[in-house]
Amino acid sequence: MKIVSLVPSLTELLFDLGLENQVVGVTRFCIHPKQKTKNIQKIGGTKTVKLDRVISLSPDLIIANKEENSKSDIEELQKHCNVWVTDIYTLNDTFRVIKELGIKTDCESNANQLIIEIKAKFRTLKSKVRLTNQTFAYVIWQDPIMLAGRDTFINQMAAEIGMTNILKEEKSRYPEQTEEDLIKLNPEFLFLSSEPFPFQQKHVEAYAQLLPNTKVLLVDGEMFSWYGSRMKLAPIYFENLLKELY
Repeated sequence: MKIVSLVPSLTELLFDLGLENQVVGVTRFCIHPKQKTKNIQKIGGTKTVKLDRVISLSPDLIIANKEENSKSDIEELQKHCNVWVTDIYTLNDTFRVIKELGIKTDCESNANQLIIEIKAKFRTLKSKVRLTNQTFAYVIWQDPIMLAGRDTFINQMAAEIGMTNILKEEKSRYPEQTEEDLIKLNPEFLFLSSEPFPFQQKHVEAYAQLLPNTKVLLVDGEMFSWYGSRMKLAPIYFENLLKELY
């Protein structure tokens, strides 16, 4: 089976399931595992897929995601190839996708074992969580300021450490906000993500001045937003983050 992955976190999952010899194309954002992805054919970005390049690889399976890839790219590829479109909002969605991928690629045993391992680590994390509904805002972009809303995987991961999104239900999953909006929201914690915008310490200092009653931290965006096998690493990261919060 020849596989093209348009989803960085699911590319990593393919390798962790033992499918590295089947992966023939990945996006330029598929950076894990670094030594194994660097020599694989790059087929553009997640939202700027080089369609002709993908089709020329004659893949048996293309892995896409409803949020991360553009609808027009997916629809065009579906005319030529077998495209599996994932849609992930919760931890259970992730477990379902891992299981389905295992079935599709004949490595169901590896997939099931990975699910067991991730669930066990999150159960351990849950037993250590002491936060009770502290409010947070999670910033993914700087200009304009964009936050992760409640209908996102990021929100679900934050809920695993007992936190409550300061945003109420929004029409957009990643609503734009102004500095004045943030001041009015006044969250207890403001998380500045390492991706897709690469926030740095200078941004922490600027937001800390804007929100003097808010604790502002840089956080690892992969741990909050990458589903798949990276979730094995997330619980220990969140344990350490909790120590930093308090």
